[in-house]
Amino acid sequence: MKIGKKSKILITLLILIALLASSFALDFSKEDIKYGITFSSVYARDELHLNWQETYTAILDDLKVDNIRLSAYWNQIENERDIYNFDDLDWQIEEASKRNVNITLAVGRRLPRWPECHDPLWISHLSKEEIRTEQLELVGLVVNRYKDNPNIKTWQVENEPFLRAFGICPSLDKEALNQEIKLVRDLTDTPILVTDTGELNLWISAARTGADTIGSTLYRVVYNENIGYTKYPIPAWFYYAKATMIKTLFGTRNVINSELQAEAWHTEEKDLTQMSLEDQFKSMDLEQLEKNISFSQKAGFDEIYLWGAEWWYFLKVNRDYPHLWEEAKNLWQ
Repeated sequence: MKIGKKSKILITLLILIALLASSFALDFSKEDIKYGITFSSVYARDELHLNWQETYTAILDDLKVDNIRLSAYWNQIENERDIYNFDDLDWQIEEASKRNVNITLAVGRRLPRWPECHDPLWISHLSKEEIRTEQLELVGLVVNRYKDNPNIKTWQVENEPFLRAFGICPSLDKEALNQEIKLVRDLTDTPILVTDTGELNLWISAARTGADTIGSTLYRVVYNENIGYTKYPIPAWFYYAKATMIKTLFGTRNVINSELQAEAWHTEEKDLTQMSLEDQFKSMDLEQLEKNISFSQKAGFDEIYLWGAEWWYFLKVNRDYPHLWEEAKNLWQ
C-alpha cells in the first residue's frame, strides 16, 4: 500500500492532534488489559546462568502468567543441517499448554534476544537465496509441528525486522519476510503478529506486511556506550497516535505492546550477572517498573508483554531481591 495525498494529510492531522494533546495529561488506559511475558530459555541459561526449566516453571506456577511469547530459535532447532531437535521447545509449549496459557510463537531468522539473528553456523557459507530457502523450510516445519495446538493464539513472524540499528543481523531480506508471512498464512488461520520499534519507526512498513496485529516495543531508560543512560522524552500519546494512524490507514486489527521494558540494560563491559544492583537499578528498579507499566497503560495498549521475567527471577534467587518478581505477580494475581 502506498501512502497517498489523503493519507499524508491524515498523518499530519494526527501529528497535530497529538501535539495539541501533549498540553494535557491524557490517559488512554483501557479496561481488561491482557498482560504477558516473553521467555527465552537461551537467555536464562547462557547469560543469566539459571536453570531455565526451573525459571520457566516458576513463571508459570508462581507468577501464574496466562500469556507468554516463545521463540523457535533456528540454531537451537537445526544446529546441524537437516538434523532437528525440538525437545526444548516441545517442553515449553507442552508445559504452557498444560496450564492453558496462551502462546505467541515467534518464527524466522531474527527473533527476540541478542544477537537477534540466531543463525546456525552452517548457513555462513550459503548464498542469500540458499539461506532464504532453508529459512522458509524451517518456518514451515515449526508451523506444521504446532499449528494444531489450540493454545497457540498468534504466530509472530520475525522480530522487529525493520529495525536496522540493533542486533548482529544482515540487511533485511524483504522477499524472505513476505514469503514467510505468506507461508504461515497458507498453513494456518491463526493471526499473524509483526513487531517494530516503538521509538524509532512509525510502524508503516510493518503494517504494509498485512499482519493482523502490529507489536510495538516500549522503552523508557536506555544505555548507550557513548552517552550513558538516557530517558526517552516520548509521551504516552505518541504511541496512541501512531496506533490510531496505523489502524485507520491499513485496517490493522490491533496494535499491542509486545515488549515493555522491565529489565535493566547492561553496559558494554559487563552483563547483568556482573553488574552491581546499584548499576542495574540505574535503568530499571521497582519504581521504574511501576512507571513503565503505568506509561504503557496510558498509551492505550490493551495487551502488554513485559520483557525481563528471567532477570526478575535471577534477582530473586541470586541477589536476594524478590521485589520486582513480587510486583509483577500483581498483574496476574
